[in-house]
Amino acid sequence: MMTTPWPPRRTARRPLAPRFAAPREPVDPARIGRRVVRRQAKGMDADAIAVALEDARFSARRDARHEDRADDVRGPAELAEWERIAQLLAAAAPGTIYDPGADDVVQAELAADAAAADSREAEHREAARVAARADELQALRELGTLEQTEPHDGDEAVRDELTRRAGGYVQADVDAWLAHALAAHLGHYRDPAARKAATGLLPPPVLAHAALLAELARLVPDTGVGQLAFAARIATADPEAAADLATFLNRAPETPGAPGSPA
Repeated sequence: MMTTPWPPRRTARRPLAPRFAAPREPVDPARIGRRVVRRQAKGMDADAIAVALEDARFSARRDARHEDRADDVRGPAELAEWERIAQLLAAAAPGTIYDPGADDVVQAELAADAAAADSREAEHREAARVAARADELQALRELGTLEQTEPHDGDEAVRDELTRRAGGYVQADVDAWLAHALAAHLGHYRDPAARKAATGLLPPPVLAHAALLAELARLVPDTGVGQLAFAARIATADPEAAADLATFLNRAPETPGAPGSPA
C-alpha cells in the first residue's frame, strides 16, 4: 500500500543578521612606502643613507617621465622618507646608525596606528553586540513578549539596526516600547544619565511619545498602556505638537489622590 507523505512544514524565516568581518587596517600606499624605507634604512649610517637617497631621487626623476605614474603616491612618500631620515642622521652624532625604535616620528605613528586599530576593534565588537541584541529583540517580538522586556543600555542603536533591516521603515512596536520605558523609567532609563542621553539617541517622535506618556500617566494614574495608544499616533503625526502638548500638560495639577498630589 502506497502512502502519500505529508508536505514539509514551512516556517517563516527571519532575515539573517549581517556577518561582520574582522576589522582590517585601511590600505595606504604612502604608509607602505614609508615602512619599506624604514626597514631598508635600519642599521645604515649617514653615508649609506645618502647613497640610498640618491637612488630614490633617480627613481623619482625616471618615474616623472611616465604618465602612468602621475597618480603614484608611494614613490614620492618613499623619497620624502629617505630625505627625512638623511636629515635625522645629519643632525645626529657621527657614526650614528638609523634605528626606527629610536625615531620619534616612527614611534608616534605606531602609537597612532595602535589607537586606530583599537578603535576599529571596538567598533567591530559594538556592531556585533548590536546585531546580536537585534536578533534577541526580534525573537521577543515574534513571541509577543517585547513589552514585558526592559531595555538595555545601547538599545537605541539596536532600534536603528532593526529599522535598517526593515528597509528604513519605522518599527512602531519597538518605538512604542522604548517610549514607554523612557516615560516609566524602566530598564537602563532608571538612570537619569541614560534618560538625558536618550534625547540625542532617539528620534523626535519617540521622545515626544515618551514625554506625552509621562504627563498622561501623571495626570491619570493607573492608566494601562493600551489606553494610551493614541499618544503614539499623535507623536508620529506631529512630534513638535506632541512635545508642546506634553509641556502644556506638565502645568496641569495632578489628579487628587495621586502620589505627590495634594489630598
